[in-house]
Amino acid sequence: MLAVISLAALLGPLLALPKRWHLPVVLGELVAGVVLGPSVIGYLNAGNATFTFLADIGFALIMFVAGARVPLRDPNLRAGLRTGVLRAACVGLLAVVPAFLLARAFGTGHTALYAVLMASSSAALILPIVDSLSLAGRPVLEMLPQVAVADTACIVALPLVIDPVHAARAALGALAVTGCAAVLFVVLRRLERGGYRRRLHRLSEERRFALELRISLVLLFALAALAVRTHVSIMLAGFSFGLVVSAVGEPRRLAKQLFALTEGFLGPLFFLWLGASLDLRQLGSHPSYILLGLLLGAGALVAHAAMRVGGQPVAVGVLAAAQLGVPVAAATLGTQLHLLKPGEAAALMLGALVTIGAATLASSLSVRADSVPAAAAR
Repeated sequence: MLAVISLAALLGPLLALPKRWHLPVVLGELVAGVVLGPSVIGYLNAGNATFTFLADIGFALIMFVAGARVPLRDPNLRAGLRTGVLRAACVGLLAVVPAFLLARAFGTGHTALYAVLMASSSAALILPIVDSLSLAGRPVLEMLPQVAVADTACIVALPLVIDPVHAARAALGALAVTGCAAVLFVVLRRLERGGYRRRLHRLSEERRFALELRISLVLLFALAALAVRTHVSIMLAGFSFGLVVSAVGEPRRLAKQLFALTEGFLGPLFFLWLGASLDLRQLGSHPSYILLGLLLGAGALVAHAAMRVGGQPVAVGVLAAAQLGVPVAAATLGTQLHLLKPGEAAALMLGALVTIGAATLASSLSVRADSVPAAAAR
């Protein structure tokens, strides 16, 4: 089964290979999971306990890497923080109206969930696009804090809005997880400034102990255990710890080790599990959810593109609308807790794919028009 999963995961890099398409690797992995899952072949069973456990580990690592990629130490991020926060807040407010209309029209009652989805941005998806295309200039620098703030706020808010009946319990759990992450930040920063981390690094490199990776996994899984105990998603644990590592400074050796572990095995396994958990046959039985997915994606694009009123280029606004982590988490949590209607999880992922497609097109057009590339900034 693992051999099949590893082979199928190669579809991600194959689809992402043509650079002019700018497709995220996870797209092919999701497609492979859908094909191997109950939607088509029926080989993969997302209910398998071992498969689910490995997928949970991959989910925690994916969110950790996403948090670690938020450039908290970048001076450009701090320079545009005020503008970014204001735009993220405006997008959130604008998303409420279409979220309410969609929840009423489709009878799901998920206004808060849809608002969070449409307001979210994926730092893990957008930052690699910016780097690979060498996008720069003031609009892009102002977009980075907007994406970081929106990504963080929506990940924190998601457990509260997806299950409002237990929102108070989720809030306490989120407070416990973020509080422990804050304590970890203080401790790790002191160890970094005292030179202890560098000594550990030298010892680990000389003796090939991989101590930084081992310790990081201990802390990550301890936070994940706390999240599970306090009825909060491991998503928050992974992302919080990733932000801590980003704020302290992620060692390059650790970054490479985590990249190999996450992107080479457990990350693709999670996305195949997610694809296998989405039974697209339910969309055939409930075709209205196809329209819901398309409208969720369109609502996110309109809410972000509306920042043109505040001076943000439409292409940059559309790029900021790209979402992945929050819809993935919403589909995962909703499926696990049985909070979504049949076909609704697939609709959430369809909405995310709409934003990814639009962001890919917007970034390509930006490069071709030479509107925001680094050369123009220089």
